[in-house]
Amino acid sequence: MYTFTEKGLFPSADAGFDSKDFRSACARRGINANICFNKRNGSVDDRDEYFDQDLYAQRYAVERTNAWIDSFRSLLNRFDTSVESWKGFNYLSFIVTALKKSN
Repeated sequence: MYTFTEKGLFPSADAGFDSKDFRSACARRGINANICFNKRNGSVDDRDEYFDQDLYAQRYAVERTNAWIDSFRSLLNRFDTSVESWKGFNYLSFIVTALKKSN
């Protein structure tokens, strides 16, 4: 997920992307990566990389919502051929998901 701020682009990634190579590749491109620390890469206290827990929590909310939408097979497989029907199925899934969560 990408979050736009006034300073630029901040990709948030889970601990699977926590590697020196990935962090240095992001730094070379001027990207401030918000990557959750992987416990296998040593102690979190010894590291000076940037990590914003609130920004990461927003990423989780988006990923969870995408998983709810993917639970609708007609959207996941996308058998429809027109944009209008695809948008209609998306709106229908949003309504059904909201009704389930409101109960």
